[in-house]
Amino acid sequence: PVCSICVSSFGARPVAIFSGFMVAGGLMMSSFAPNIYFLYISYGIIVGLGCGLLYTATVTITCHYFDKRRGLALGLISTGSSVGLFIYAALQRELIDLYGLDGCLLIVGALSLNILACGSLMRPLESSNSPPSEKACVDKVPDQYFVYHEKEKTVEENISILEKGYIDEKCANMPDYKQDSILNKNVLSSINVNEKDTYKKKVVEQTNFCKQLAKRKWQLYLNYWEETVILFKNKVFSALFVAILLFDIGGFPPSLLMEDVARSANINEDDYHVPLISIIGIMTAVGKLTLGILADFKWVNTLYLYVTTLLMTGAALFAIPFAKSYLTLAMLSGILGFLTGNWSIFPYVTTKTVGIEKLTHAYGILMFFAGLGNSLGPPIVGWFYDWTQEYDTAFYFSGFCVLLGGFLLLLAVLPCWNVCTNQSSKLPPNTYSYKVASCA
Repeated sequence: PVCSICVSSFGARPVAIFSGFMVAGGLMMSSFAPNIYFLYISYGIIVGLGCGLLYTATVTITCHYFDKRRGLALGLISTGSSVGLFIYAALQRELIDLYGLDGCLLIVGALSLNILACGSLMRPLESSNSPPSEKACVDKVPDQYFVYHEKEKTVEENISILEKGYIDEKCANMPDYKQDSILNKNVLSSINVNEKDTYKKKVVEQTNFCKQLAKRKWQLYLNYWEETVILFKNKVFSALFVAILLFDIGGFPPSLLMEDVARSANINEDDYHVPLISIIGIMTAVGKLTLGILADFKWVNTLYLYVTTLLMTGAALFAIPFAKSYLTLAMLSGILGFLTGNWSIFPYVTTKTVGIEKLTHAYGILMFFAGLGNSLGPPIVGWFYDWTQEYDTAFYFSGFCVLLGGFLLLLAVLPCWNVCTNQSSKLPPNTYSYKVASCA
């Protein structure tokens, strides 16, 4: 939600540039970390928040720019993150061997400064339906509602005003005028009744204007919470947030545990033609691009496509405990990696659910629950392993979570709900006719 508020308030370009400073600065600070507690702040909080800001800004500006080929565009930017993961994995290994961990963080932080150049290219689109800018609104406010409105004065006149206190020029020419500050109680003694009423009226107008400004600031926060409540009244959005939470609880840990599953199945590492983690990574990139292309076809319903990936992911997780060979695990790893590529169509699904106008707000909320699921998933799966000393129960739990989220979302998007809603909203026809008798 913090990232979505920042993007809504300042725009994608400033947020992307600022996130570049955060990521680069956090990585460079981490190279001088004296202990692990310093890394919690520099690497965990600063770099993590910077990456969140950058991801939200990138997805938002992409959805605004592309309408017809939005799925392909999201697939390409999501695939770029997977390709970067492979490149940086090999690069960081070499940098650590040559320069150590501190030097590696410093060099990667310097490379992250390229985010500034990329963020500067995120030019916002001007929409004809967009509200006028704040400056334009202020320019249209009549002068009598401003606290101070006069022609510009010279430096000497401004100094004189600061020394004596501001007073109207008519009052200054009066014979009974006393050279005193405006805060002096005797200043008003020389002003006639009409001028006193005018002065009081101006004070009231100025006070009301200040109150309106303060009320406007609070209204922004109230509007944010009201829009949040409206979003959760949408049954598809509510089911979507539950589905993404359960998916990240159950779908994220397998990518971390596949190598351990192979060892527990007594599979020799020499039999690995390709590491299972690499298979997941490669197929994730393929899945992001392929699913993004499929989402652009008119005959493809993106919500049903996303639900299908969830259900198939849950089924694949249930099948992992039955895999006892490298070939079977490699096939399941490829399937899981491909289906995990549904991240590329998730912004597309959010746009179809709430509309492009509310995308930033809704996507920020969903990403919060996704991050919560990523934080809860590995400890829960680890606890299951500590409890049973095997991974079977952990994968059954993961598959159950993903399947549950998929079925809940499937129930929410079924067309029968819309039919029932439309029928209940129709009023029964009026079968009575009334005749008005003429009295003439």
